[in-house]
Amino acid sequence: MSGGAGKVHDFTAASLAGTPVDLAQFKGKVLLIVNTASQCGFTPQYQGLETLYRQFRDQGLEVLGFPCNQFGGQEPGDATQIGAFCEQNYGVSFPMFAKIQVNGVDADPLYQYLKHAAPGLLGSEGIKWNFTKFLVRKDGTVFKRYAPPTKPETLVDDIRALLAQ
Repeated sequence: MSGGAGKVHDFTAASLAGTPVDLAQFKGKVLLIVNTASQCGFTPQYQGLETLYRQFRDQGLEVLGFPCNQFGGQEPGDATQIGAFCEQNYGVSFPMFAKIQVNGVDADPLYQYLKHAAPGLLGSEGIKWNFTKFLVRKDGTVFKRYAPPTKPETLVDDIRALLAQ
């Protein structure tokens, strides 16, 4: 990981299985990056995320899920439990990554970048809750940040626009 990175492609993340994933492999794809949790009121959004992934993956969309236990302790499980939950309950087939922190001094560097590139309400960089979404252009720059209650299906027009660029 490079310090002061300017694009999502400059980062590496650990897969749910713990192996490093170079995000440069997603160059040329539109990315929807989401911090997830298995025991959240927004957890049913996994279904909407999976629907988007299946609808647009052949056109170049990747959905990247990052489990996080920082909000209400709503992701207490280990990697095996998280993977089983996502697959069994929502048929998740998009890439899931190792559990990370998205806020605080131990925030994952990718999330430090995302929060700085696309601040939330009133310029706040902190992630407010599970299922905050970041839509990323094919060149790895952040297009937009969406609040947790924003349903994945409402992002279709933005995704189509970015895929067409």
